[in-house]
Amino acid sequence: MNEQRRGAPARPLQLDSVSKAIVEQLQQDGRRSYAEIGKAVGLSEAAVRQRVQKLTESGVMQIVAVTDPMQLGFYRQAMIGIRVSGDTRIIADKLAAMPSVDYVVLTAGNFDILAEVVCENDDELIDLLNSEIRTLEGVSSTETFVYLRLHKQLYDWGTR
Repeated sequence: MNEQRRGAPARPLQLDSVSKAIVEQLQQDGRRSYAEIGKAVGLSEAAVRQRVQKLTESGVMQIVAVTDPMQLGFYRQAMIGIRVSGDTRIIADKLAAMPSVDYVVLTAGNFDILAEVVCENDDELIDLLNSEIRTLEGVSSTETFVYLRLHKQLYDWGTR
């Protein structure tokens, strides 16, 4: 999966009602055919294909398979709160480059950065924390929130 930088772009992309409807169709079922989407939004299959390509190339959306990591052998997930001295963007870039890190956000509050990690087991998590994250210059402290069970994971919040 390509790294996506999200946040407020200089000028937000303005989506028309048809593009928003396409996004919402794909949020409900990412495997829905372009022909089905076309019927729902009033466009041809080719026109839907072209719009989806533009939406993905512009970074508005990505189409991926969402999995339950535990069922794929990744038995330890955690959210790590990280306090940083210095430029948080530099640390965020270094975290984003780590294969075990799947989500990085800059935050306001008790932590400067939140990073979600997916590991095979507790030993891998301990190694990631001690050998990779805590050794980054500028990381002053971390707090780890271990996930016990995935209870809800949805990506169908629609568009504005």
